[in-house]
Amino acid sequence: MKTFISWNVNGLRAAFKKGFGDFFEQVDADIFCVQETKLQEGQIDFAPNGYHVYWNSAVKKGYSGTAIFSKEKPISVSMGIGISEHDNEGRVITLEYDKYYMVNVYTPNSQHELARLAYRMNWEHDFREYLLGLDKKKPVVICGDLNVAHNEIDLKNPKSNRRSAGFSDEERECLNALLDAGFVDSYRHLYPDKAGAYTWWSYMRGARERNAGWRIDYFLVSKSLEDKIQDALIYSDIHGSDHCPVGIKLGV
Repeated sequence: MKTFISWNVNGLRAAFKKGFGDFFEQVDADIFCVQETKLQEGQIDFAPNGYHVYWNSAVKKGYSGTAIFSKEKPISVSMGIGISEHDNEGRVITLEYDKYYMVNVYTPNSQHELARLAYRMNWEHDFREYLLGLDKKKPVVICGDLNVAHNEIDLKNPKSNRRSAGFSDEERECLNALLDAGFVDSYRHLYPDKAGAYTWWSYMRGARERNAGWRIDYFLVSKSLEDKIQDALIYSDIHGSDHCPVGIKLGV
């Protein structure tokens, strides 16, 4: 059984000042994925013993970016999804292993008043096609900040956020389409009715203290891995970002 962790750190250098390194050591993950690193490779000195390290930074400095720390050396590594329109923001890293692919993703935010929703819809289509292409070869584990709360149970105030970025009908339908295409939301697979299980909280109005949050960070797996999900975890007591880490224990 392997332990996988995913965390949108909202700036990796800032997260280190808030305990990122301690959590990284304590959790001792086989694969640790990070989103929103907000740095270029070489701007941080973090090469933990026993891990292979892969960075995908945005062209724009201080923006987006992903990283993966893996104990096992992958067969191959790829950055992005092979479409130039999407691949300059450092949003995807894919590692290939013998029995599965590991995909770390930071999905584009639709922004205030859904200003970037049209681009987001293009992204969703192209990313889904990318994942389905991988899934034809071997099972896929997908993790990251998907920037969408799937159902009303996945955020504190669904009615007032109906047309907010992250809970628009269009974004939710895209996640439906991905799951219908053959992927499983590991957390809801194990805990279908658990309310108050959130992974992101606004910094405004004491939202985290009131647990007025959203579940927008996920581990999805190919349907063929569904029976190998041992546990799905939300580390809501771990601070250091406006997101908390999430995890999965998988028998692969």
